[in-house]
Amino acid sequence: MSPEVEHIFILLILFQLKQFVADFPLQREYMLKKTLPGWEFLAPLSIHCAVHAILTLAIVLMVNASLWWLSLVDFACHFIMDRIKSGPRYLGRFNDKSKSSFWNIFGFDQMFHHLTHLAIVAVLIYRGSLL
Repeated sequence: MSPEVEHIFILLILFQLKQFVADFPLQREYMLKKTLPGWEFLAPLSIHCAVHAILTLAIVLMVNASLWWLSLVDFACHFIMDRIKSGPRYLGRFNDKSKSSFWNIFGFDQMFHHLTHLAIVAVLIYRGSLL
């Protein structure tokens, strides 16, 4: 396997681990208040997305520090998707875990985050001179 392909696989694994760690073990009870109506969701959701952005920043800094702004892209994408997924006026109204609609939305949310990571990896590869 070429070193370039190895770099891609390593980055994909790092972002897969980052997604799991930030969305599950590091998501504290306070952050789950991101589902609240009105503007009460803002701080919990912002903190949750900041965790994602910080972990993305750590990965990006290992590859190419000049692409630090990718962590802001991750923050924005995560914020928008999570608000749409969990906001009670949006897809959050489908919160019955016994219904397939809940699981379809949950799966779409995770897929969106993984696609965001693929885009970040692509920028790291092509703008970061790894190929």
